[in-house]
Amino acid sequence: MSRVIYVNGRYQPYHSAAVHVEDRGFQFADSVYEVIEVLAGKLVDAPRHLERLERSLGELSMPAPASRGALIVIIAETLKRNRVTDGIVYIQVTRGAGPRDFAFPPAGTPPTLVVIARRQSQSKIAATAQTGIRVITRPDNRWGRCDIKTVMLLPACLAKHEAHEAGAKEVWFTDPQGFITEGASSNAWIVTASGAAVTRPLSHHLLGGITRRTLIDTIAGEGVKFDERPFTRDEALNAREAFITSATNTVMPVVELDGNQIGDGRPGPLTRTLRGRFHHFADIQAPFV
Repeated sequence: MSRVIYVNGRYQPYHSAAVHVEDRGFQFADSVYEVIEVLAGKLVDAPRHLERLERSLGELSMPAPASRGALIVIIAETLKRNRVTDGIVYIQVTRGAGPRDFAFPPAGTPPTLVVIARRQSQSKIAATAQTGIRVITRPDNRWGRCDIKTVMLLPACLAKHEAHEAGAKEVWFTDPQGFITEGASSNAWIVTASGAAVTRPLSHHLLGGITRRTLIDTIAGEGVKFDERPFTRDEALNAREAFITSATNTVMPVVELDGNQIGDGRPGPLTRTLRGRFHHFADIQAPFV
């Protein structure tokens, strides 16, 4: 658990950190966020994450709460105060607080900035990767701009709860044509019989994952065949391997889909290779203070 939270210019104890009751992130989900992996005290792919944060803000015409350099300083200090060397840093920006109104608040309303740092057990995640995870599919009922990383996550929360009740770790959403869009908190991948790594092309219907992007670099660097195209649930069921990508899991094998075994029911060799090589291709830098 984080001990210190950064909120709007102050580093506050976890149990007393708060935002205004009429903050638009709380009342309207008028807010965006990012999650950055922290490995051995260094940030993984921070420039790409902050670039995506800036894009999300721009798509919603939301002012930036700080410059990129200032945000890195805040992140570094939050990590330091929480003594996080392996884990994640969570950044959330809202349009700010004001009397509840659907219209945007007046120009000049200060945005809200929250930064949280938390430890994660690398050994626990690695142990999960040794066995792989179970996934279920559900119809995609989210809004039409999933490419913007907003906190409007209720459909994902409901789907994740269904997954938990079914003994699974993740949900893959399916579009009306039966194609997999993405996971509730990850991008979805399969490996074909010919050994090609496949994931859906970017569009408004899925988030451009930073881990996804770096994995594409890894795939190119390792000389693996890559096919960026939609795939169906049936194709996934018949795939040689499957996996998800996200900042909290990097490359996580999927061994079961809707109760059906994927491949031989164990993490596949290509998935294991890509997981092992991922951080060799990521941009890993120590934050400065």
